[in-house]
Amino acid sequence: MSENNQASARDLTVQRVRHPLKMRLLQVVRTTQVSPQLLRVTLGGADLQDFVSASFDDHVKVFFPVDGADKPVLPQVTPDGITFPEGQPRPPARDYTPRRYDGAKQELDIEFVLHGDGPASTWAAQAQPGQYLGVGGPRGSFVVPTAFDWHLLIGDDTALPAIARRLEELGADTRAIVVVEVGNAASQIPLPTQAQCDVHWLHRDDALEGSLLEGVLRKLTLPRGEGYVWAAGEAAAMKAVRQYLVSERGVDKRRIRASAYWKRGASAVHETLDD
Repeated sequence: MSENNQASARDLTVQRVRHPLKMRLLQVVRTTQVSPQLLRVTLGGADLQDFVSASFDDHVKVFFPVDGADKPVLPQVTPDGITFPEGQPRPPARDYTPRRYDGAKQELDIEFVLHGDGPASTWAAQAQPGQYLGVGGPRGSFVVPTAFDWHLLIGDDTALPAIARRLEELGADTRAIVVVEVGNAASQIPLPTQAQCDVHWLHRDDALEGSLLEGVLRKLTLPRGEGYVWAAGEAAAMKAVRQYLVSERGVDKRRIRASAYWKRGASAVHETLDD
């Protein structure tokens, strides 16, 4: 059977799935230092009973307690939208990847990059069992089939939880190419997978303002067959990566998903990049 016939025999349709939006009050069960820069926080609680995360690309909104409070003030989901209680300060909130969900144990793992500033990093650095966090969502999932011949995963430290989750989902009959930019060798983490996997770790200089990703991609040979590209990280770097792959490498726009997980000089940025 030819490659084209094999591809047509597989379902390579990307699907968007909606989920009922729910706000959950959870408690820290334990913390695990994945690397000096990455901390895994395991959350638990009865509110997780109907939690659903259908894609490695999902994100939840994490709500943090304001200074002096032990619990975050959670918004309410109403027919008219999301509302916050009047007279109370809105909690700081950021978007994060559900790294792992265990329905039997009702445990949810979220991994935080410890970059030294901001409400999320500051909270994570002192996180202790018993402390409270709020989690909203995910609202929906962007489900990319695992049946592609190859998967190119691109990102920086903030994309590692999603990349690691995706690699765990891929089978031995597919190929994965991973290009990740991190601070230094100590920031590298194990990336177990059954797929045939090539990992390119890029170490940036602390004083470097730009990204190393595009330069490495220009030297990369893409495999034959049907592939899908996923990229997430700093906004300007991801825009450059997407533009290069579409304009110069001929990647079909329908076969690439690029997202800004953060933006240099801004806070609370999380957006999908397209035309």
